[in-house]
Amino acid sequence: MTPTAAPAETSKGYGQDVVEGAHNLAKGLPPPHPIPTFSDPHAKRKWILEHLAGAFRVFGRKGYSVGTAGHISVKDPVQPGTFWINPLGKHFSLIKVSDLVHIDEHCNVLADGAQAAVNAAGFSIHVAIHKARPDIASACHAHLIYGKAYSSFGKELEMINQDVCVFYKRQCVFTNFGGVAVDEREGEEIAEALGANGVAAILQNHGLLTVGSTVDEAAAAFTLLESSCHAQLLADASGLKKCIIPDDVAEYTLRLTGDPESMYGEFQPDYELELALTNGEFLK
Repeated sequence: MTPTAAPAETSKGYGQDVVEGAHNLAKGLPPPHPIPTFSDPHAKRKWILEHLAGAFRVFGRKGYSVGTAGHISVKDPVQPGTFWINPLGKHFSLIKVSDLVHIDEHCNVLADGAQAAVNAAGFSIHVAIHKARPDIASACHAHLIYGKAYSSFGKELEMINQDVCVFYKRQCVFTNFGGVAVDEREGEEIAEALGANGVAAILQNHGLLTVGSTVDEAAAAFTLLESSCHAQLLADASGLKKCIIPDDVAEYTLRLTGDPESMYGEFQPDYELELALTNGEFLK
């Protein structure tokens, strides 16, 4: 990863010589969770699918599995133009690597994955995002209580705490809700709203969506987006005046914590917990 220089200095005098990366969060020794690299695309696929299944287990433990709604997808490193996604109607807490479905851009179910139906709206949303954003590898979407509640306002999250600064100038609101997104045109509109650099979308009257260069990054962003909606709703309900973080401090915080490597690292404690709780059962 090529470091990117942060603003020279914030209004508080912070930020000189700061570059993006997980090294900002570690002292004494290097960060414990660098993103691995692979020379063999088949080895990379194995790693990706294990982390995709792990992401579903984390989402299940957090209560994110709601009926047939919700999906996480990841691009396949072996066959460009295809991606992996969860089967329709299986609880996130039960998903294993062998349950994951491999599909192409026409939703043909490929032979090397599970032979199962996928969510039609999920396909419409994910295929459009993967086509529009060559820089991202994964997308997450679900209908959760705080995201659904906050989405009804049709507005972006405010920079009211350190954690939400991960989404500073990288969030959008998709306002053109047209019902269940089985029409691929709505998926294309969501991808357009997300733009070239967005990592989070609040889908008005619908739910939340995040993307990332790894499934770990996308999943970490999703859990943070849902909790940020919760925090915003609580702050709004208090009726008290909120102190908004200044733009320069929000950007400084983003550059320290919101890069792909740092967000990948944020997800690893949850992934490791799932490995321990299940004895690696989801890797099968």
